[in-house]
Amino acid sequence: MSLIRRLAELRFHQPEAFAEALATREHGGLPEDRSKALFVAADHPGRNSLSAGGDPMAMADREDYLQRCITALSRPGVTGFLGTPDMVEDLTVLGALDGKVVLGSMNRSGLAGGRFAVDDRVTAYDPAGIVASRLDGGKMLLRIDLDDPATPAMLERAGRLVSELAAAGRIAVIEPFMVTPSPEGPVHALDADNIVRSITIASALGNTSARTWLKIPCTADVARTVAATTLPCLMLGGDVPDDPYAAVTSWRDALAQPNAMGLVLGRSLLFPRDGDVAANVDRIVEVL
Repeated sequence: MSLIRRLAELRFHQPEAFAEALATREHGGLPEDRSKALFVAADHPGRNSLSAGGDPMAMADREDYLQRCITALSRPGVTGFLGTPDMVEDLTVLGALDGKVVLGSMNRSGLAGGRFAVDDRVTAYDPAGIVASRLDGGKMLLRIDLDDPATPAMLERAGRLVSELAAAGRIAVIEPFMVTPSPEGPVHALDADNIVRSITIASALGNTSARTWLKIPCTADVARTVAATTLPCLMLGGDVPDDPYAAVTSWRDALAQPNAMGLVLGRSLLFPRDGDVAANVDRIVEVL
């Protein structure tokens, strides 16, 4: 039976099975000593982002997407998963998230290509939903446009989410970017100065920073950018690299920084150019 049919029939006949699976899921732990964390990210489709490696609809086949996630999560050295409720529930029912740290994606309204992307409201998990689903934390995308009047409201919402997650004993992962407008929607500013500015703004959000992590780009100036905070930093992977070995080298250099605690990889992990997801994960785990 296909995964799509199995999951659709459960939702049709036994919707309570998803809550039951979440209630009994075995939790995972973070790496100890000097090992680094590796999270599989699969929240891109929820914000109209389906492309990978030059294919604009790479993530459109949910059966294929789930199978790639299951393969990646089965490999030794993978710490956890980041996803929207549909993906978390599917993979929990399928047993793929047992023993993993799971982060729920929260704001998915800043759709790719939309001019309103800065006004990124909570449309997926909220803090209460993360607690009810027994997840370990929540992740929010935070885009800061100094010329967009929607920015202050987004900062206020982000600060409130950080406070609510911390009060519930959950991790808050913030992915901050300074952005500039363009006809295709907001463009992330990836120079070191702007990354530093986004990090310092995100680090100050909420009533406490004790449970806040940052998810930031892995750039050539990563030593300078992560030096702007004492918060744990996870490096994001971006699109599928043309040279996977160069990408691995870049991640290895980034993880040498004192507060770089691991990687959060989506497209670059799940859609390798040679199609071998398991080998790609194993190659990345080696640098951790």
